[in-house]
Amino acid sequence: MWKPAALSAILLALPAAATADGCPQAPDNEAAMDALFAKLERVATEGGAQILGNRLWGLWTVAPDSPSQAMLNDGMRARSSSDYPRAMDRFEALVNYCPFYAEGYNQRAFVHFLTENYEAALPDLDRALDLNPRHVGALSGKALTLHALGRDAEALIALDAALALNPWLGERHLRPTLLQGAQDL
Repeated sequence: MWKPAALSAILLALPAAATADGCPQAPDNEAAMDALFAKLERVATEGGAQILGNRLWGLWTVAPDSPSQAMLNDGMRARSSSDYPRAMDRFEALVNYCPFYAEGYNQRAFVHFLTENYEAALPDLDRALDLNPRHVGALSGKALTLHALGRDAEALIALDAALALNPWLGERHLRPTLLQGAQDL
């Protein structure tokens, strides 16, 4: 029978497992995220929270390897310049190549949101959150998407989950609107 320590040593000696079509596992940033979320709990200013939020985005946008990073970067550039077909093409390629990388789904959901294809955004946001439950961007994106669909009670749940992680989110100002919408049901 394998002892846990022996099994761990064997697993550590193995090369990083490929998840799909040669895409390696995304970097393990849990410890760095833990530290950033702990700092977010104590930060006293919106500016300080913005810096910490940017550091989180820096972790989330480190793709598993060079090809996936190129797809992510190209898609984000295309999205930023409103070339949504190109952005969607790149994010489709990314999620097909790296199906276990949350940011590919989050970015594809963002393009769906920007093109007002809200129903299509939700499965991508859910997948991103399955892969990274503390992805504040996906949580707040889900809140915005649900609000756009008139589902304010659900949007409030997603926003509150995001605010529990980062109470300084700009979307916090949407909370009273969502609360009112949820009460009007």
